[in-house]
Amino acid sequence: MPLYDFRCAECGPFDASIPMNDVGPSTACPSCGQHAPRAITAPRLGRGASTAMRLHDATARTASDPGVVSGALPGGPRRSSRPVSTDPRHRLLPRP
Repeated sequence: MPLYDFRCAECGPFDASIPMNDVGPSTACPSCGQHAPRAITAPRLGRGASTAMRLHDATARTASDPGVVSGALPGGPRRSSRPVSTDPRHRLLPRP
């Protein structure tokens, strides 16, 4: 159910969760009972706690804040994980 903003002339702004087909241009203020007109705001229909919304936020964040590369750059010098032997007999061994 969407959350709408209303503004009471005496009490100030308040939020109300009303079904989309039942919302009108005004509603009764929960504090004083007077009619409060609906305020024009951006829609708040997303579910911030859902997995899909977290994935969407993380994907959007990478556009402006990409991850930092901590390893070697592609195409750069390669480091061998094993030490290179200088013994000439090792060159005669079969290679995998």
